[in-house]
Amino acid sequence: MKIGELSKRTGVSIRMLRYYEEQGLLTSVRQENGYREYHNLAEEQVHMIRFYLGLGLTTEQISSFLHCVLMNKEAFCREIVPVYKKKLEELERQIHQLTEIKSNLEERMRSIYEENPQIAE
Repeated sequence: MKIGELSKRTGVSIRMLRYYEEQGLLTSVRQENGYREYHNLAEEQVHMIRFYLGLGLTTEQISSFLHCVLMNKEAFCREIVPVYKKKLEELERQIHQLTEIKSNLEERMRSIYEENPQIAE
């Protein structure tokens, strides 16, 4: 299938599909006329890429395990475990940081309301 058809089937822009290819996440064969030709499984592959991007993973992280996931079930891909662990640690740090920011803002608001109660109205 050509890149335009893959774009229509997946809802992913042609530009983004080219980017996935540049990142090694997607492959095509060049025809004599220079057009990209994608395998029938490319549609599923693009959906998988989008799924993992939705989890907050980078294209670099995805490229480290995508081939395994496409060939096997995710549960059989050891490469994915350290990536998930790293992402979870990153999220925990972000949650902690956001919780601290929220607490600081709430404290500032309490302080403002105590000094100037008419603002709370």
